[in-house]
Amino acid sequence: MRQSRRVIIVGATSGIGREVAVQLRNKGWLIGVAGRRLEALKALKAEAPEQTEIQAMDVTSPEAPALLQTLADRMGGMDVFLLSAGIGHQNPSLDPSVELDTLRTNAEGFTRMVTAAYRYFRQQGGGHIAVISSIAGTKGLGAAPAYSATKRFQNTYIEALAQLAHMEGVDIRFTDIRPGFVDTDLLNGNYKYPMLMKPQVVARHIVHAIEKKKRVAVIDFRYRLLVAGWKLIPRWIWERMRVK
Repeated sequence: MRQSRRVIIVGATSGIGREVAVQLRNKGWLIGVAGRRLEALKALKAEAPEQTEIQAMDVTSPEAPALLQTLADRMGGMDVFLLSAGIGHQNPSLDPSVELDTLRTNAEGFTRMVTAAYRYFRQQGGGHIAVISSIAGTKGLGAAPAYSATKRFQNTYIEALAQLAHMEGVDIRFTDIRPGFVDTDLLNGNYKYPMLMKPQVVARHIVHAIEKKKRVAVIDFRYRLLVAGWKLIPRWIWERMRVK
C-alpha cells in the first residue's frame, strides 16, 4: 500500500495556508500544520486528528527550525514543505515599524524556514519546497515598498536555491506560488482591491501547482496577463505611474 504523502505547512492557522491544508488533507495527505495561534491549530487538528500533526511556531524566532524538525519527526518525515507565513501592508507614509516588521517576517523569517527545509531535504536526499510569494515581486510598488521588495527577495532566493540544488546534485524541487489579491485578513482596511480572489479558489490552484511540481505558478490567468504587461513597462514609465 502506497504511503500517504506528508506535507508541512508553516502559516496554516488561517487564510490560504489553512485552505491548502484542508484540501490536501481531503486528498489523503498527512499534514503537519504550524503557526503562531495554538488554538487555531488545535481546531484544525480536531477536524481530522489521525491525519494531522500541529506545532506552535513563529518564523521570526530562532527556535523555529528546531520546531520544524520536531514536527517532521512526529510525522515520520516530510516530503513537501510549504511556507505560507507572511505579512503585508500598504505603507506610503513609510512608518519604520511597519517596514521593519515586514522585513523580519518576509525576509528574515522566510530565509530561516526555507534554509531549514533545504537542509532537511539535502540530508534526506530530496524533497519539494514550495513558497507563497506574490505578484508584488514583479515591480516595486510605491504604496507597499517593504512588501513588494520582500516578495522580489523571495522570488530570487528560491531561484538561487534551485541553482544550488543543481550544483550539489540534490533532488530538491521548488515551486514559487505568486497569487494576486486574495480575500484574507492580510488585506485589511477600507481599500477596494481589484480582481479579489477567494482563498478556496486560490488553494485549489496551489494544490495543483504542488502536485504537478510547477516551478512558478502565477494565480490566476488574469494575473498572468497583468504580470506580463507589467514586465513590458519601462522603468521610467513605471516610476511615474500611480499603482496601488
